Amino acid sequence: MKPLKLLAMFVIPMGLIIAAVPQNKTNPYKLTADELLSEVNSRNQYLAPDVVADMIIKKDPSLRLIDVRSQEEYEKFSLPGAINIPIANLLSPDYTDILNQDTKMNVFYSNGTLTANEAWMITRQLGYNNNYVLEGGLNYWFENILNPKQPSSTSPDEEFAKYDFRKSAGQALGGGGLSVQASDNQAEAAAKPAVKPAAKKKKAAGGC
Repeated sequence: MKPLKLLAMFVIPMGLIIAAVPQNKTNPYKLTADELLSEVNSRNQYLAPDVVADMIIKKDPSLRLIDVRSQEEYEKFSLPGAINIPIANLLSPDYTDILNQDTKMNVFYSNGTLTANEAWMITRQLGYNNNYVLEGGLNYWFENILNPKQPSSTSPDEEFAKYDFRKSAGQALGGGGLSVQASDNQAEAAAKPAVKPAAKKKKAAGGC
């Protein structure tokens, strides 16, 4: 795919989102189109599902999962411990401290990767660090983490090791039998873990 087409796939939807946000809620962009294209091509924003699954199981305190789908989709199913920041609300001042920080590894996810990538691109252009994207999104998560397929007998040892890990991870995360076909616009219902969004921080009294 040509670089300009690749950039357009991300920048055009992002522009539509930003256009819908009131002017006083946006910050000046800090990356040029060339810089953003370079980062998109590097694919350094992606975290592999196996890595994320391992972090969830180990209760890694540095991980923060951010579901950027609608609240309705989030309430049907979300990853363990995830908070919900719908893409339409991403530029709200309520979430600035969550998105612009240097202590947590924020991982955006959606059903596929399109919406999560838009969230990453917006925060990246604003100069925010430590934001990433779950590679493959929930579609890949259901198919390969919660319901992994056993390799053929001729597969290399690495594939069997990966399968064994995913099978164990899937069982630990409530997989086995769950099946969801999702798109970035619509996901079918699935049992949702008892996870609530993070409570909003109360503003300190006084000050500017």
